[in-house]
Amino acid sequence: MIRSLLRLVLPALLSIALTVPLAGTAQAKPFPDRIELPNGFQPEGITIGKGATAYLGSLANGDIYAVNLRTGEGSVVSTGLGPAAPSVGLKIDNRGRIFVSGGPSGSGRVIDVRTGDIIQTYQFAAAPTFINDVVLTRTVAWFTDSQQAQLYGVPRGPGGTPGDPADVITLPLTGDWVQQPGFNANGIAQTPNRQALLVVQSNTGLLFRVDPDTGEATQVDLGGAQLTNGDGLLVRGKTLYVVQNLLNRVAVIKLNAAGTSGTLVDTLTSDEFDVPTTVAALGNSLYLPNARFNTPPTPTTEYWVTRIDRR
Repeated sequence: MIRSLLRLVLPALLSIALTVPLAGTAQAKPFPDRIELPNGFQPEGITIGKGATAYLGSLANGDIYAVNLRTGEGSVVSTGLGPAAPSVGLKIDNRGRIFVSGGPSGSGRVIDVRTGDIIQTYQFAAAPTFINDVVLTRTVAWFTDSQQAQLYGVPRGPGGTPGDPADVITLPLTGDWVQQPGFNANGIAQTPNRQALLVVQSNTGLLFRVDPDTGEATQVDLGGAQLTNGDGLLVRGKTLYVVQNLLNRVAVIKLNAAGTSGTLVDTLTSDEFDVPTTVAALGNSLYLPNARFNTPPTPTTEYWVTRIDRR
């Protein structure tokens, strides 16, 4: 009888013992709220690809860093071209190609994340220029220029193949758009119905709906809300997330389908924010790199990505 009981009880006890962590054993939290980046990296843009992998660009030297959002582990997957060609805003397509904004270089480039090689380079403008952000539509990759009142479009062929540099579109911004001193066009996204573009003007806090065929910009009616220091944009359904970098917050706006009007419904923040610049989503989480523009950059300056809940 005792032997029979032991045969029944011992396996159960062993199973419990294997599932209970030993005292003092650290349990790694999946999808951490803070993801460390290499010291001195100076992140700006973020985009999320397959397998919960985020890619970040460096303002310091143009490197592209890939990080597993589940574990926080990462590595450089593409070596940059140096300080003259930083990696600012970036977006990845479903073929593992990252479209990168080149800041003051006036250029953009496309990188294959599997090899780290540059597939194509585009020279959009000469100084003064700052190629800031990019959005991928079905047929065009649109880039903003914070110093000139125009967008640049790279046609995308079958399978999203980036087009030839000779076919780049220069789209002047007209209509309600008034160019101001300082940083102008910054973050860019598509309207919920994907018929037009949304562009935030950082120095005025205004949001514009841009016709991609004509360049006519119409101010979006936000009921008086201002998007001061507006930076990266993200649209999910009819919700627009606007990163307000120096204010350390994210404005949450409910848009109509056409993107002609919207209502500020929430403001998200975190104690871990230190000048977040752009935003990408995975599930119910938002991920934001902290550029720390108020902290002098050095090779040992710490940088990180902050995860917050998406509401």
